[in-house]
Amino acid sequence: MNTTDDMEVLAASVQRGDRRATARAITIIESTREEHRDMADALLRMLLPESGASIRVGVSGVPGVGKSTFIETFGLHIIAQGHRVAVLAVDPSSKISGGSILGDKTRMEVLGRDPAAFIRPTPAGGTLGGVARRTREAMIVCEAAGYDVVIVETVGVGQSETAVKDLTDLFMLLLLPAGGDELQGMKKGIVELADIILVNKADGELVGAAQHAVSDYRNALHFLRPSTPNWTVPVETCSALTGAGVAEAWDMVKTFQGGMSADGALGARRAEQARTWLWNEVGDTLMSSLKADGKIREIASTLEDQVAQGIITPSMAAQRMVRKFLGSG
Repeated sequence: MNTTDDMEVLAASVQRGDRRATARAITIIESTREEHRDMADALLRMLLPESGASIRVGVSGVPGVGKSTFIETFGLHIIAQGHRVAVLAVDPSSKISGGSILGDKTRMEVLGRDPAAFIRPTPAGGTLGGVARRTREAMIVCEAAGYDVVIVETVGVGQSETAVKDLTDLFMLLLLPAGGDELQGMKKGIVELADIILVNKADGELVGAAQHAVSDYRNALHFLRPSTPNWTVPVETCSALTGAGVAEAWDMVKTFQGGMSADGALGARRAEQARTWLWNEVGDTLMSSLKADGKIREIASTLEDQVAQGIITPSMAAQRMVRKFLGSG
């Protein structure tokens, strides 16, 4: 596929809800090959008018909290309510192969087999925040394909919470049944970003600990500014294993979405996200152009060595590169 006609055929297949076409479209969009960028841009121009109607939910939490298990149970419940669900699961990347190493699609086998679901595991590829560079564009494809709930799962490390907040309408944070010292050790910023907090694994012997943790987190929230104005962040228990609390979690999402849509806050949030997306793309595009520039390649190795040896500072080297790139030095 390499012509505008081919992209029109692919776009039409995506809009019919063809899962293979949806996967192929995202593959083109994620490609780093220069010739695929024009194809991706053409495809996105066709699909963009058909996007934007979904509920965009970000899910994050520390490794081991059970994000994938929760998303599977959550997704199946949402589908039972008559929706179509897309999951963009951003996995850590192997620094050796660059490939995804967690295999979320394998870990969501039941959801993956449901014809109303689409799961796309994507290696983060070292992108800051654990969200792949093209996740935003993959969301457009999924929405154009008729998935009215898009869930973005991040790796739950570093700046992933901030990154997913810039992608989605609602940020759901999963926590482990822990309180006391563990609560004190939590990063304040993570909790401040959350619109819904769920203490997962509230089953078996951990029910009591989970309920205690909910009480601790609720108390802690009294001292934090809510992420979304006019919204009180709910903190509840759930169990991805038994399904307890999952239906209630979906009700919270619908309540949040309804309130945001009614007062215009949703449109304002998405507009601000689009502006952020624009400047992120400007930065990424400039960086790619700089690295591909022949003049920069000639001096890059020398400057890297000088920085490594402490001869010049990274900021000095960067200024020399930029001046060279702009033709002013």
